[in-house]
Amino acid sequence: MKVEPYLFFEGTCEKAIEFYRKALGAELEMLMRYKEAPEPPPPGMVPPGWDDKVMHASFRIGESRVMASDDCTLQAKPGGFSLSIAASDVAQGERLFKALADGGKVTMPFGKTFWSPGFGMLTDRFGIGWMVNTET
Repeated sequence: MKVEPYLFFEGTCEKAIEFYRKALGAELEMLMRYKEAPEPPPPGMVPPGWDDKVMHASFRIGESRVMASDDCTLQAKPGGFSLSIAASDVAQGERLFKALADGGKVTMPFGKTFWSPGFGMLTDRFGIGWMVNTET
């Protein structure tokens, strides 16, 4: 069994994926737009002008798969969770933390803690919470 996060964005999914590709080296597996759906959505389900928004995407960060889409209900607000990254060492942890923090809000600066030689928390520019932790 695996748990794979599914992130919902308010029309910024494609920009978020591109950000994660640059910041984390994420690899896009697939991306389907609302206009590419094999069956048309029920009338009124997709907001006007959303044909090019992301209906479903899948990407990998390291060995983990993350799925995402633009929430056509326009009600998604990320919160109540954080994605945690286990960096291989402090240098990688610092690099990932700085990349994710660009345009976001740091809630705990990256630094040494009693449980880790490098840990930090932030919310990225798309409202997704991240914890970066190093083991060595």
